[in-house]
Amino acid sequence: MTLCLGVALFAFNEFFISTALPTAVKEFGGAALLSWAFTLYLVFAIIGGALTANQKARFGARNTLIAAALVFAAGTIIATLATGMPQVLAGRLLQGLGEGIIAGVCYALIPELFPPRLVPKVFGAEAIVWASAAFAGPLISGLLTEYWSWRAAFFVNIPAVAVFIALVIASVGQPKRGAGAVGAVPLLRLFAFGLGIVLISLSNTAGNAYGTAALLVIALSVFITAIRSDRRSPHSILPSCAFANRSALGSGLWVILLMPLAQASGSVYLVYSLQQLWDFRPTAAGFSSALMAMSWSVTAILVASLPSHAVRVRLMWTGPLILCLGLIGLTLAVWSDEHRLVFIGQAAIGTGFGISWGTLSQFLMDISSKEERDKTSALLPTLQSAGYAIGAALFGVTANAFGFDEGASDHVLALSLLAVFALACVIAVASVFFALRTLRLARPGAAGCN
Repeated sequence: MTLCLGVALFAFNEFFISTALPTAVKEFGGAALLSWAFTLYLVFAIIGGALTANQKARFGARNTLIAAALVFAAGTIIATLATGMPQVLAGRLLQGLGEGIIAGVCYALIPELFPPRLVPKVFGAEAIVWASAAFAGPLISGLLTEYWSWRAAFFVNIPAVAVFIALVIASVGQPKRGAGAVGAVPLLRLFAFGLGIVLISLSNTAGNAYGTAALLVIALSVFITAIRSDRRSPHSILPSCAFANRSALGSGLWVILLMPLAQASGSVYLVYSLQQLWDFRPTAAGFSSALMAMSWSVTAILVASLPSHAVRVRLMWTGPLILCLGLIGLTLAVWSDEHRLVFIGQAAIGTGFGISWGTLSQFLMDISSKEERDKTSALLPTLQSAGYAIGAALFGVTANAFGFDEGASDHVLALSLLAVFALACVIAVASVFFALRTLRLARPGAAGCN
């Protein structure tokens, strides 16, 4: 319950805020700052995730979770009582930092608190939380915003935080290691990772494709430099084999990054395309997102029920493959002007994540050394968020290069979406390659860290 509520804070908050925030913007003005409310949350969630292992080792899981929950609550109160967009942005910043740490610690606690046979069921339970958030989040937030106030949709997080803190006190033990067990907080590398995400977010606001591409290249350079610097540090943020060419862990982390990156194509453009190309109403168009979440949850539960861990691992590579098939379905839907393929594609995408996500997460935790397991566990939700951010920017560049615009004709819109989903298919193919490579490198004697 504690771990699922930690995930629920993130999941429900995402849907609460996305539904209620436009109303706050109308009250305060400052529509130009709307995107920053999401950008700052994402940037500091990723920074918080990168900081998780350091803080957990220094203060213990219980103290870190309580402190992060209080930071999240402080951000929620600031945003709820805001009198203008600057206070909303400050609140969102603190929400992101607190939730990034909460998500990272909750992932890190899974292999500590549960035996291996129960870990898949924990991931299945968390998939149910996400599906519930996809269905109930917009509904609850919409009703609160429409019949009471957008502030109520923000403040509803506070009772959940109070329950979460009580559960943490009851179920998470005191730290076994005292302060001073780790090095100083790597502020420069944290700043570099945050700067990279900011540059990616800014690329979406660039005036032309060249400016956008330039910002993405700079962001990539920042990430590469930061990762190389981190590998040389005695107190690294990332696992030592992160993204390494000849490491099962390195290849597996590429899958964790590339799958949500590919799926971001649908998250950003699918609902819009259903409304513009096929005249779907918002509710009907939003059903496609709920269908993906429902498919993910049902499949995750079925996979978690398999008695053999070895079978789950052997099936792991099929998740990216089914994701790729689902994205091909979205591409064919636009190409053939057949909207029913969208729903088949979305169901396949959710199935792909449901088959592989929990198993891959457990697999990467298991193959990490005991000393670096916390770093690996905390990195998983952070990479997922980074994948969505990078995907949104990359597909934005692609769509704009093909003439995507609010006033574009249906032909131009369809051409832009074809390019977006085709690129997503290529990225999904890369995730299949890395998934197969992960299984091959995990064989005894095959793994290295080069």
